[in-house]
Amino acid sequence: TSASSDQSATKLTSEPGGSLLASGNPPTKEIYTLKYQPGAGELRFLRIEALTHPSMKQNGPGRASNGNFALSDLKLFTSKSGSKKQEIKFTSANATHQQNKTNLSVASSIDSDPNNSGWAVDVGGIGKDQAAVFELAKPLQLADDETLELTLNFSTNTQHSLGRIRVSISDKPSPPVKVGSGKNPLLDQALKGLRAGNLTKQQRQTLFPLFAKTDPQWQKLTDTVQKILSTKPKPTVAKVQVTSEGFPPTKHHADGRGFPHFYPETHFLSRGDPSQKKGIAQPGYLQVLMRNDKATTDWNESPPADWTRTSCRRRGLANWITDTENGAGHLLARVVVNRVWHHHFGRGIVATPNDFGLQGELPTHPDLLDHLAQNLITNGWNLKSLHRDILLSSTWLQSSTPSSEKTALDPENKFLSRFSSRRLEAEVIRDSILAAAGQLDPKMFGPGTLDQGQRRRSIYFMIKRSRLVSMMQVFDQPEPLASQGSRPSTTIAPQALLFMNNPQVVQWAHFLATTLDKKDPDIAIQQLYLRALTREPTPTELRDNRAFFDAQSASYSGQKNAHQLALADLCQILFSLNEFIYLP
Repeated sequence: TSASSDQSATKLTSEPGGSLLASGNPPTKEIYTLKYQPGAGELRFLRIEALTHPSMKQNGPGRASNGNFALSDLKLFTSKSGSKKQEIKFTSANATHQQNKTNLSVASSIDSDPNNSGWAVDVGGIGKDQAAVFELAKPLQLADDETLELTLNFSTNTQHSLGRIRVSISDKPSPPVKVGSGKNPLLDQALKGLRAGNLTKQQRQTLFPLFAKTDPQWQKLTDTVQKILSTKPKPTVAKVQVTSEGFPPTKHHADGRGFPHFYPETHFLSRGDPSQKKGIAQPGYLQVLMRNDKATTDWNESPPADWTRTSCRRRGLANWITDTENGAGHLLARVVVNRVWHHHFGRGIVATPNDFGLQGELPTHPDLLDHLAQNLITNGWNLKSLHRDILLSSTWLQSSTPSSEKTALDPENKFLSRFSSRRLEAEVIRDSILAAAGQLDPKMFGPGTLDQGQRRRSIYFMIKRSRLVSMMQVFDQPEPLASQGSRPSTTIAPQALLFMNNPQVVQWAHFLATTLDKKDPDIAIQQLYLRALTREPTPTELRDNRAFFDAQSASYSGQKNAHQLALADLCQILFSLNEFIYLP
């Protein structure tokens, strides 16, 4: 931008915020000439702001003795390098304030009389920032190298030139008629830094948008990006149902049917439509599991006379499932026995605990399955006796050490020629750490929790899909939304990292360290092995653990609790051993 006055007595200097301030003794009449290269783009409107300043009478915005000004004539020219300048016509003008609606209105600054009329702001406008917006007769397409030249003629009255002026352009169809943002402290500081040649990172960020508007290459790249974005596919916006916490339940088509135990009648629905009922669905059981010519009604029960909120249909279902003579009880007993066996050995007598049908695997020991099922029924479905029979058996007491002879006969150990070493479940691993640390809370029953630091057994963790317990997930807790016959058992790096970094594991290791001998490290190591692994350490283990303890104690030298910190590190190591989380 360049600015000049046709009178040598007036000097125009740049001010923070993009304005120009006139100084010196104002002449009787004068003309300001402003030149500017805005870069490529469209021009529709020109805005001139008449701004106040303490250097003028009554703060201006004019240089007259009363603070007024009179813009007699405004002209705009455009020119390119090597060509003559052309005048651009204005078609209309609006201002925040004008002295009258005739010869001193804002429109009179673009009329055909350059000397006897012009925009002035007396009668209510002195001492205030003012603005005028001038509309071009037709939009102007500017080239990169095109220069705008603006002349402001002040000849209507004596010494009535503008004291502080700011000019801006707009490509908007209808920009508002108002004074600009005024002072911008960040921009002022950035401009000072630019003039001093020492810009900070924040000042560069402030000036960058202004630079981008004037840089032809930046504008070219921006236009290309906008063109590409305008052609990309637009998403189809549609209303969808979102279910989350804290919102009332969403109405659905089954609301009118209610709950089965409130309304004893359930209907067949055509195409699933609740309004197209095709008859009443009566309770029934699998015929293949109904023996001795029994019918569904033989297991049904009628609700007591004074009960109105139940049909007792679930009671009838329970009667059929547990009937070992005529119903499904013989299958139920086998399924229960198989799941308990699976729990203890890692594999059921039937390897597919969720499928006893034709698609499932055949039992490896069918007679054993029948024997245990019969014992369960005979003992009144008492699971404790079943556990006792399994855990006192010679099969359970076998060693897991393989032999070449047995491996050749039973390579996958389907027939239990040895005990299969396996990792504990996620819940048992966590409970074992708590028990070894003396922190396990044996309280039974009550509500569940999502607090990962809670000390009760892990079965009291609530299942919430958006807040799953990290330790349970790392050690293969199964998907909670569907029935899982067996759990996977993976070996992955996050399991080792959990023992090293998990805050609860570290905390429980410190708890365990506080229960060990505080004077003799050898005794403390022996106590630790008994608590964590239920055995004494071997001489080699005792020597190695003592060496580790001494090294850790030395690393904590200078701290009051160096002994306990070293023991806590040793406790954490024992938690990480395979022997701690695997059944041998």
